[in-house]
Amino acid sequence: MTVPAPRVRRRPSVPGRVLPLLLVAALLAPVGLLLAQTHRLTGDDRDLATRERLGVQYLRALGPVTDALVDAQAAAVAGRPVSRDTLTTAVEQAAAVDSAIGDELRSRKRWSGLRAKLEALPDRGLTDPAGAFAAYGEVTDLLLALNRKIRDSSGLIRDPQSDSFFLQDGIGGDLPEAMVAAGRLADLTALAAQRPAAERPKTLAELAALRVAALGPATDLVADLRAAVANSESTDLGPNVLTPLDTYQRSVEALAALSAPAGTAGTGPTDPAQVAAARLNAQSAAKQLQPIILDQLDALLRERIDRLDRDRLLAVVAAALAVLLVVVVAVVLVGESRRTRRRAPDERPAREDSGALPAAWQPPAEARQLQPVGSARPGEPERWEPFDAAR
Repeated sequence: MTVPAPRVRRRPSVPGRVLPLLLVAALLAPVGLLLAQTHRLTGDDRDLATRERLGVQYLRALGPVTDALVDAQAAAVAGRPVSRDTLTTAVEQAAAVDSAIGDELRSRKRWSGLRAKLEALPDRGLTDPAGAFAAYGEVTDLLLALNRKIRDSSGLIRDPQSDSFFLQDGIGGDLPEAMVAAGRLADLTALAAQRPAAERPKTLAELAALRVAALGPATDLVADLRAAVANSESTDLGPNVLTPLDTYQRSVEALAALSAPAGTAGTGPTDPAQVAAARLNAQSAAKQLQPIILDQLDALLRERIDRLDRDRLLAVVAAALAVLLVVVVAVVLVGESRRTRRRAPDERPAREDSGALPAAWQPPAEARQLQPVGSARPGEPERWEPFDAAR
């Protein structure tokens, strides 16, 4: 009969102990990759939105400069004294903004050139209305170029969201161009009455071009703002923008009607006073609309930055929880491995003691000698002698 040997507890091999830890470490790789990718993408979007807010800040400072410059041009062309107080204040405020963020937006050189032209305007011979019109036209061109530069360097022109893209296009491109062109249209209308009759065809062509230049951006502005409202999820954009937009649209339509050539052939003179009044109404409506657009655009950018910050925080929290779970699993596996190693020495003496029990049958120490078949055993003949004698 065979007695079964006790089951020996086998100690886990080195690969068996290391493999779970390697699997745990492998789980951390995709988590780290996902966190790094999320952090990079949200970081790029956040940096763009932050730079766009700087662009909004700069455009907000350029708005009063545009208003004051158009008013100064109208006064100079009309032969009235030019009030420098409003323009000087606007220039100083814009200079402070450029000093703060001009390096980041790479606008220092353009602003310096524009400011030099602005400060040189009072020193020019503005008694000539045509000369004043040309001088202010040069400065307003530089101002519009600076607006385009700010949109490009701040990233506003590359905004990825529909609502904020249409808003920046309207406030940074369409509105300044419409205001400048409306001012030039009114001023050229006043100059046309002073030109000789021989220049009448040329003047009408210039007025037609300025009329298109003024009405085109104004129409684009209306389309941009309505598109922004239609594509926005914000509940504040529509109510805040549409009412002043309607006022501006009506004023632009009045300017278009009053600046159109009179007469059946379309060659008759227009009334400069009516055109100037219509320009003032359009400019006043634009001044009311301008801060509203800037505020709504800045609010959308702030909301985007807050949303990106929340996404980054959620990604970090999710990665931290994943790492925590992996660490817990690793601690459990390491603890189990240590307990297995501690139990192994305690089981060896038990196996050595169990060796005293026979694993199989063992023969006795003294083996008996085998007898051949039929032979008598020792002492057996003497035992049967009396029986044989009786027979």
